[in-house]
Amino acid sequence: MPTSDSELQAQARNILDAIAFIPFEQCQPLSREFSSIPARPGIYAIRHKTDGLLYIGKTKSLRGRFTGGHKAFLWAWLDKYNDEDVRIAVQVISHWGNPALLLELEAIILRATEPPYNAQIPTER
Repeated sequence: MPTSDSELQAQARNILDAIAFIPFEQCQPLSREFSSIPARPGIYAIRHKTDGLLYIGKTKSLRGRFTGGHKAFLWAWLDKYNDEDVRIAVQVISHWGNPALLLELEAIILRATEPPYNAQIPTER
C-alpha cells in the first residue's frame, strides 16, 4: 500500500499502464456472464479497439460490476460502436479496505486520461 504521494503516483501509473496498454486482444470481450473477469476488487477500463479508453472505474467486484449492467455499454451502443470493438481491461487491487486511497488512485488515473464516458473528472486535491 502506498505511503507517500510519489508512491501513490507510481502505483497509479502502474495501474494505468496495465489497463491502457495491454493489447486490445488480451482484454476481456463482452459477454452475458463475464465469467472470465475475476470477482475481486479492482480498477477497470472500458476500451474501444481504435478510439482507446472510453471509461475508467473502480469496484468491489469486477465481475459483479458488469453482470449488473454498466452505463458505458449503453453509451457505446448509442455511439454505434460495434460490440466486437469494445472490451474490458481489468487490474485487480488488494487494498479495497482503504477507500480514500482508491478514490485518489482513480482520480489520478482519470485526470491523466480524461475518458469521454466518465461524466466527472476529479480535480487535484
